[in-house]
Amino acid sequence: MSLDISIKITDRQGILHTIDAPTDMALNLMEVVRLYELVPEGTIGICGGMAMCASCQCYVQSSHLLPEKTADEEAMLSEALNVQPNSRLGCQIQINTEMDGLEVELAPEE
Repeated sequence: MSLDISIKITDRQGILHTIDAPTDMALNLMEVVRLYELVPEGTIGICGGMAMCASCQCYVQSSHLLPEKTADEEAMLSEALNVQPNSRLGCQIQINTEMDGLEVELAPEE
């Protein structure tokens, strides 16, 4: 049985998209952004979701309790541009039922 959750994503042009994201496909937020083509191809997930490029940096706007940042995510964000206190790498945010109602804004392309 598939269970989709609702996520609000503000793209890099400031347009808000409310999308349904599947929880049964082991996707992360970066993959959902790519799936819905919310950014031009080749501008997000350049490293393939390995927390090595920060092209999927986003700002978490909702109060969801997310997993702690890994050492790799912390290291990448320490080198990235446009980092804010609520910055996360989309490739490190797994889509699951607890993410229902998540609100994020994509960081500007570096």
